[in-house]
Amino acid sequence: MKKLITIALILAVAGSAFAQKLADGFYFAEQTEFSKSGWRYQAALEVKGGKIVAANWNGVNNLGLADKKTVAKAGQYGMAKVAKQGEWDVQAARVEAELVKVGDAAKIAVKADGKTDAVSGVSITVKEFLDLVPKALAAGPVAKGSYKKDGWFYAKAAEFDKSGYAATALITIVNGRIVGAVSNAINKAGGDSKYVRAIKGSYKMNAKEGEWNVQADRMAAALVKSQEVSKITVKADGKTDAITGVSVTVAEFFKIAAEALKAAQ
Repeated sequence: MKKLITIALILAVAGSAFAQKLADGFYFAEQTEFSKSGWRYQAALEVKGGKIVAANWNGVNNLGLADKKTVAKAGQYGMAKVAKQGEWDVQAARVEAELVKVGDAAKIAVKADGKTDAVSGVSITVKEFLDLVPKALAAGPVAKGSYKKDGWFYAKAAEFDKSGYAATALITIVNGRIVGAVSNAINKAGGDSKYVRAIKGSYKMNAKEGEWNVQADRMAAALVKSQEVSKITVKADGKTDAITGVSVTVAEFFKIAAEALKAAQ
C-alpha cells in the first residue's frame, strides 16, 4: 500500500510539473509608464518545447524617436562613448542570450542598484527587463495577428504642420499582432516632443477630455484594440467620434501609423 501511495504522489507531482510547463508561443509585457529619461521597456519572448528560445528586450519612448535598439544602433543613444562594454543594444543582446541560456529570469542575480554581475560585458541596469519576463509569461501567449512581421515600426510625417509639429508613430508587433503603440509629434524648433511638453504643462491644451498626452494614449490604445487603422473612422475635420475621450485631431497619427505598418505587412 505504501508503495502505491508513493507512486501516486510521484505521478501527481510529475503531472503538476507538466501542467505548469509553458505553452509554446510568443509572450509580451511592457512597463506601464515612461521613465524620467523618456523610455518604457518591453519584453518579447518565444517559447518552444516549454522553454524560452528567444528573448527581445527593447524600449519605446515619449521623445518622438524610434525604438531604443534602433536609436542605439544608429549611434544616437550615446552609451558607447561612456561604456567600455558597448552600446545599449549590444549589452541588451548579452542579457537576452543569458536568459535563453538559463531559462529563468530568477536565475540571473540582480544587485540592489538594478545591475548584475552575472552576465559578462553588461554594465546597464537589467532589473526592468528581468521583472518583465515573468509578467510576460504569466500573461499567456499572444494570439496570432494578421501582420506578417514582428518588431518595432516607426514613421514620422514628412512635413511639419502649421503649428510646427510633425506626427510620429511607434508601433510594437508580436506574433503578428499590435501589442503597443505610441502617438507623438516632434517640434520644428527642436526640444521636447509634443507628448513631453503636454506632460510638463507647456503645451496647455486644457481640454475637458485631458491634456494632449492623455488623449494621445487613448488614440494609441484604440489602434491596439482595433489592430487596423482602417477600422477607426476619421471625419473630414481630422477628428473622430470612434474613440471616447478624444477631441484632438487624430488624422495625422493614424496616417503615419498606416505608413509605419506598411513595413509589417
